[in-house]
Amino acid sequence: MVNRRSVLSGSAALLGLHGVTGASAASLFRGDIADGPFLPFWDSLKSYRTPEWFRDAKLGIWAHWTPQCVPEQGDWYARNMYIQGMPQYEHHLKAYGHPSQFGYKDICHLWKAERWDPENLIKLYKDAGAEYFVAIANHHDNFDCWNSKYQPWNCVNVGPKRDIVGTWAKTARAHGLRFGVSYHGTPHRVWDEFLPVRYKSDTTGPLAGVPYDGVQTIADGKGRWWEGMDPQLLNGKPHMKNTPSPEFTRQFLLRVQDVIDSYDPDLLYFDDNASFDFDEGGPGAPDLKVWLGVPDLAPQIMAYYYNRSMRSHGGKLEAVMNLKEVPEPVWGTITRDFEAAMEDKIQEAPWQTDACIGHWHYDRSLLENHRYQNASLIIPMFVDIVSKNGNLLLNIPLPGHGEPDADEMAFLRELTDWHKVNREAIKGTRPWKIYGEGPSTHVAKLKSYQFSQLKYDHKDIRFTTKDETLYAIALGWPDDGKLVITSLAENNPNYPRGVGKVELLGYKSEIRWTRNSAGLEIELPQVPRGKYAYSFRILPA
Repeated sequence: MVNRRSVLSGSAALLGLHGVTGASAASLFRGDIADGPFLPFWDSLKSYRTPEWFRDAKLGIWAHWTPQCVPEQGDWYARNMYIQGMPQYEHHLKAYGHPSQFGYKDICHLWKAERWDPENLIKLYKDAGAEYFVAIANHHDNFDCWNSKYQPWNCVNVGPKRDIVGTWAKTARAHGLRFGVSYHGTPHRVWDEFLPVRYKSDTTGPLAGVPYDGVQTIADGKGRWWEGMDPQLLNGKPHMKNTPSPEFTRQFLLRVQDVIDSYDPDLLYFDDNASFDFDEGGPGAPDLKVWLGVPDLAPQIMAYYYNRSMRSHGGKLEAVMNLKEVPEPVWGTITRDFEAAMEDKIQEAPWQTDACIGHWHYDRSLLENHRYQNASLIIPMFVDIVSKNGNLLLNIPLPGHGEPDADEMAFLRELTDWHKVNREAIKGTRPWKIYGEGPSTHVAKLKSYQFSQLKYDHKDIRFTTKDETLYAIALGWPDDGKLVITSLAENNPNYPRGVGKVELLGYKSEIRWTRNSAGLEIELPQVPRGKYAYSFRILPA
């Protein structure tokens, strides 16, 4: 996925704060409008508080699974297959034919989910430590992965012929997980970024000038598998990027309401910004240069979603909504999300990093070349995030058929093994006075998509706390078997009380330790208990 986080500064980033403060929810949504204390403008939304379930959860697993996983060629396939010269275009040409004859709608038809076992997958995710599961409702491709009332190009009518989101929701909740939905089909993402390329054509070669299938109409479906379906409801009416889209925006709001009303998600994630943001594009996504952001629409959605959550839960607000690039004056209205990025200090309000062990949509080459992110990086990073009051939403991309590959299963097994030992130091904890110590605490804040630059070792300690217990989590194992935690030295103001007991989670025998002016010095067992991050339970005297 392209790094799309170009941040506006100053007053430009706040343009959306004055968007629709005079509108009522009823003007944009239909049916039984959820009444409640929240009104569709930012000042009213400042009374929001992130629910305790999210603060306790720490880890969510995400299935970034749409028809774009069928070709197994990575993210943004539904756009790049229409750009001559792009690797996904070349793959499409060889595997399926020219996009004037075999387009994205036909990829949707190929999605069968024939090896999908949601019951087993949810069990795997829960064993790996997930407390919430997030399913993708739609991507920028404009195809809905639920039984959509307003988009006939959905997974019940085309492809799997099953309600993917509904099945995920039922299964996750049956296993005690909170359920979330991610919505990526925001107006500028779809209307400006993905749809216009479908009306173009090759500029060179034997089919130069022949329009791609995005220009087809319902009449062109006669005698084909999609007879009777209007492809313009998937591809849009031909238009240029950065042109007005009032009809699509109205449909967007109805589809969002449909997801909320149909599945009552505990978490609602949008792959877009709470401020206007210009997407320059890049090598993996040429010819973008479009404006993104939903600062005008977000308050409408938030008010409806929060009020409906309270009505569904006896007056208790249980909803979590994620947006990116949230202007600081309205941080408290929402749970901020950081795409492939993280905070560098403790945050007062809970926040979330979303990350992926591979590419956002499934890419077979990562398996073939064993290039997934390793648990040796993800687990210490996860601990780092939790120590700063954050959660990790981790995408494990599925192939089109729905069964994880061998390397993904190996990753999940490592995460499961670690979670069995260290769960106590993570779930339900809160940040301590400081988040940590060690060399990594002095590194400049990383930009997005730079996780590979994270470096941790045994000198890097992260802290969490629960009631009277302090947890110190070492992000490495010292070769000499001696661990020193300097933040717990005698007379350190962060921990003025005495230390009564130190225990290593997963180790049944007592460990030797001393506390002096240099720190809390711990003599470790000869053999590490687990891998990658090691949790110590510290009890007061």
